[in-house]
Amino acid sequence: MRDNMSDIDLHGLVKLLRAYPGLQRKAPIAEVFRQLVLEGVPGPQLPNYGDDAAVISYGERYLLMACDGIMTGLLINEPYAAGKASVMVTVNDIYSMGGRPLAMVNVLASGDDEQRAQVVAGIAKGCRKLGVPMVGGHLHPDAPADQPALSVAILGEAKAVLRSHLAKPGDALVLAVDLRGRPGCRSVKSWDANSGKTPQELRERLEIMPLIAEEGLALAAKDVSNAGLLGTAAIMMENSGAGAEIDLAALPRPEGLALQDWLLSFMSYGFVLAVEPRNCSQVLGLFSQRGLSAAAIGEVTAEPVVRLRDWAASETLFDFTREAITGISCRPFKS
Repeated sequence: MRDNMSDIDLHGLVKLLRAYPGLQRKAPIAEVFRQLVLEGVPGPQLPNYGDDAAVISYGERYLLMACDGIMTGLLINEPYAAGKASVMVTVNDIYSMGGRPLAMVNVLASGDDEQRAQVVAGIAKGCRKLGVPMVGGHLHPDAPADQPALSVAILGEAKAVLRSHLAKPGDALVLAVDLRGRPGCRSVKSWDANSGKTPQELRERLEIMPLIAEEGLALAAKDVSNAGLLGTAAIMMENSGAGAEIDLAALPRPEGLALQDWLLSFMSYGFVLAVEPRNCSQVLGLFSQRGLSAAAIGEVTAEPVVRLRDWAASETLFDFTREAITGISCRPFKS
């Protein structure tokens, strides 16, 4: 059975979430964004306020470009899992924006033959499972075994895009996850809902996101990152210059997993969307039809404050009038 929500120490939970390294590590993004995007060389991309991929208009469609790096500890301790994860996280970035991936390239640094072989085997498995080819890359075969590195870049395309900054007051905040999984890697809190499923099953789940974009059922979405599901939702609110009221009792959650572990898990399948109320039932139905768990977990608010509530209390998670997570917002607030 799940924990009794009325027994939650909400204040303690907020402190835990705010201090989580997966969320804290987002802070340097603002300075990199300022130098390379705001003050950088102008390009063909659409303005980016925290999107999971860059968006470039290309005829009647959009090209999507994204990249991700794998944490050193995961590469050292679980190289095979790290290889698989490098594919999964970049593929999710494209689908989270309503796109479909075309191809990937990678940069791998590993001077240990066994370590490198396991990483590459994991990458190959991820490509087969998710149906996206690895078409090139670069190898550093002389990197010290205790200093491996892996990054993957991906190209995708979309007919319509879901953005990180378009959540608006009154939207329902929807969380979609796959509860048919298990705790994943030992090195990081994660929920593995990919293992044991066929490539067709994985792609059918992911295809929901392009369908939502193309049918105009939502405008804003993000995939659940290493900031955790509430951290990811908060970042979307920051990007959108908005806030949210989130009901912890409404969260879809696996049986037998502690609430704090679930809230801090990186998910192999997890998306947060902002959906107009008139479209909410249809969006929830699309996920349900494919055996996924989705629920409206709260509402987007005009006040740029993210609040959590349980049965008995409410607590502020972030107040963007005086603080930041990534520092990126389409409507910056004065401190």
